[in-house]
Amino acid sequence: MAGEFPIVFALYPRITQLDFTAPLEVFARLPGARVVLAAVRGGELAVDCGISFANVQPLSEVRECALLCVPGGFGTSAAMEDRVYLAALRRLAAQARYVTSVCTGSLLLGAAGLLHGKRAACHWAFRELLPLFGAIADPRRVVRDGNVISGGGVTAGIDMALTVVAEIAGRDVAEAVQLAIEYAPDPPFDSGRPEAARTEIVAAVRRRFDAVWPERLAAARRAGAAIGAGAAPVN
Repeated sequence: MAGEFPIVFALYPRITQLDFTAPLEVFARLPGARVVLAAVRGGELAVDCGISFANVQPLSEVRECALLCVPGGFGTSAAMEDRVYLAALRRLAAQARYVTSVCTGSLLLGAAGLLHGKRAACHWAFRELLPLFGAIADPRRVVRDGNVISGGGVTAGIDMALTVVAEIAGRDVAEAVQLAIEYAPDPPFDSGRPEAARTEIVAAVRRRFDAVWPERLAAARRAGAAIGAGAAPVN
């Protein structure tokens, strides 16, 4: 890879910061990488955990995009119906070599009409919403369909980003980045997926997500209808 490689993180209020800071740490180490943090309004952006990021660029001012990355978060429901944000995703995706997402960011790609007929990953608790956009939900941690590469929930952003780096710059570069950030997962508990976690833990986490499920389902249905996805209903 030669020359500058603009990487655009399309942000919005109340994103999960690790959804974009984790892949950012990987992507920023690509040779020639130029990372751009952008949101509809620009300026200061408040994300989850009480963190704010300053000097965020307005999406309307972003003209170049070789790689688009869309994170997830608790602000996903509102972003799914933000016409300005979705239009920016479509514009940037049209010129990007790679269109990527982390966690519920794939729902935003879907709401922008970028996943129709494509397989995609998503956070396990909201994966079933993907068909509302005509997408095919895939439980794998990293899913590729054409130039769209999506990651599952939160920490899967690192795996997704390393996959993309290997595609762009080769396996040696990707492995070197993995070593540099000492990414060698060895969690203290085998509870990172609902299939592995204890039943009572899965139930407890689902109860937490129940608070946002009605709003997110309603927003996804409206967004899916807006793009004419003609998808099967979700209970």
